[in-house]
Amino acid sequence: MTQVLLLGDSHIAHFYWQSRMPSYKVTNCGVPEATAADLLASLSNIKQEVAHADVIMIMVGTNDVLSGNLEFISTLKKILVQLNHDFPTAEVLVNSLFPMHLAELPQYTITNLNSHIEAFAMQTGCCFLDTYQRFSTTDQPVFLEDGIHITEAAYELWARALLEHIAFLIEND
Repeated sequence: MTQVLLLGDSHIAHFYWQSRMPSYKVTNCGVPEATAADLLASLSNIKQEVAHADVIMIMVGTNDVLSGNLEFISTLKKILVQLNHDFPTAEVLVNSLFPMHLAELPQYTITNLNSHIEAFAMQTGCCFLDTYQRFSTTDQPVFLEDGIHITEAAYELWARALLEHIAFLIEND
């Protein structure tokens, strides 16, 4: 059975991924309020707990953006390098930031950060999962009132996108 490891913040932690992915064994290591630095610091513990993964998806950076740390991108690159070292046979997917609507943050900030995330994904041999685009073009409500956390409909859209990527990766292995 394909092993899927999910890493990140509350967007990962607050969803029961296994029910949306019954054909896979899902390990959810999402931690509410996690930053990229928190995830990097936790990788050695995760490696001790999770011996093998076929697919790893990372969703981190939202809490960095919310705290004003737009330099988290360099930490994300370190995470990708470490995951490629710790799980050399795994396919690593890096999720884009969501199109959050924050009054204090110009919208182009998220698109610029996503461009850097995509570039680092490519540089490290990882895949980029562009949920920003999917969330921006759907007619369904994506965000809860806080403009940060996502609706059940958004989780369904995200889970479908993830499943499509996993199916593609497994088919082309």
